[in-house]
Amino acid sequence: MDLFEHSRREQIHSQAPLAARMRPRTLDQFVGQEHIVGEGRLLRRAIAADRLFSSLIFWGPPGSGKTTLATIVANTTASHFETISAVLAGVADLRRVIKESKDRRGMYGQRTILLVDEIHRWNRAQQDALLPHVEDGTIVLIGATTENPYFEVIGPLVSRSRVFQFKPLTDDVAAILQNGLADPERGYGARDVQLDEEALAHLVRVAGGDARAALNALELAVESASPDDDIIHVTLEVAEDSIQQRALRYDKKGDEHYDTISAFIKSVRGSDPDAALYWLAKMVAAGEDPRFILRRLYILAAEDIGLADPNGVVVVNGCAQAQCRITCYAT
Repeated sequence: MDLFEHSRREQIHSQAPLAARMRPRTLDQFVGQEHIVGEGRLLRRAIAADRLFSSLIFWGPPGSGKTTLATIVANTTASHFETISAVLAGVADLRRVIKESKDRRGMYGQRTILLVDEIHRWNRAQQDALLPHVEDGTIVLIGATTENPYFEVIGPLVSRSRVFQFKPLTDDVAAILQNGLADPERGYGARDVQLDEEALAHLVRVAGGDARAALNALELAVESASPDDDIIHVTLEVAEDSIQQRALRYDKKGDEHYDTISAFIKSVRGSDPDAALYWLAKMVAAGEDPRFILRRLYILAAEDIGLADPNGVVVVNGCAQAQCRITCYAT
């Protein structure tokens, strides 16, 4: 890399979003996921000692640190590190990476760690192409996914990997925002930014465990301030303008779909009206098909309640008929 290329990269990095600039570079800077990389944990020891020999699958919601932890592996290891996105790359790109990995291993004895972002986007044939090379150690795979790998990643690949489930960040988001305000090189430590406690609490709450969303909101709040202001004051009102209410995490055929209806049914079965209304409201707000909800209520009334209250089926049937008439006669 020549001087001009280095200068261009430095310029691009300086103009990157705050979330990208504040991405941790070492394990000590990594915040959250203590059950995975806390002191004394197996994965932390393996990364620190550069003894990562088995493939890994990082599974968790957006903004929980999956790609960040993979980047820390890249900065720590002496192995060659490659990154491809399953959204953009195909089998041809994978073949190129594998060929270069074999050449590198044969000539220099250097291993290759391959990060496949959004690995669930690859179809079965594309995932099958990884198998023999993961098995013989040509590459050490790190697959990052927001979907359940036991459903979206082929079984043979899962069986050859250690699956680590990332949890949504909660109180850790506040610490990440404070780091962004304090860091003079990559964050806003060189500027006088005052973040009210109410504004900080709002950013943490609405971000819903997504550190990237919280940092993007903080960046918008700071950068939208008048350039003539000596002190940038981020109030609750400014924070509310900077981050919108997050969309519900829900899908029509995946885990959230079945987990939510299961929680709803169990709440009704357990005679907890508040919980039942909560899960019902979530499904309605997410656009769930009312016929699906009513079908499950029919099953509940017949199987779970049954003869304990035979009128349960009558009540559900009345609701279903009312819903059908409202839908049919709507104009």
